[in-house]
Amino acid sequence: MNTYIIINITEIGLVDFNEVLETSQSTIRISVDGTQTVLKWNSSEPSFVASLSSYDGPYTHSEILPIMATAAWTDPNPME
Repeated sequence: MNTYIIINITEIGLVDFNEVLETSQSTIRISVDGTQTVLKWNSSEPSFVASLSSYDGPYTHSEILPIMATAAWTDPNPME
């Protein structure tokens, strides 16, 4: 079961990508306004999480889905 947290993009340098399911900064999902990202893992909480100054979560998959469906995470007018 995956666990999710939302962090400020300014703290992306603290993320150890060996401990999360995203492979690098180029594979993260970024909020529409560019200020936040979501991280996920499927084991114990990554050690770097303790060094983050703030984050939202943790969330389960069913809890994160409605958050990702909001206008903050899904552009209501995607470019075609």
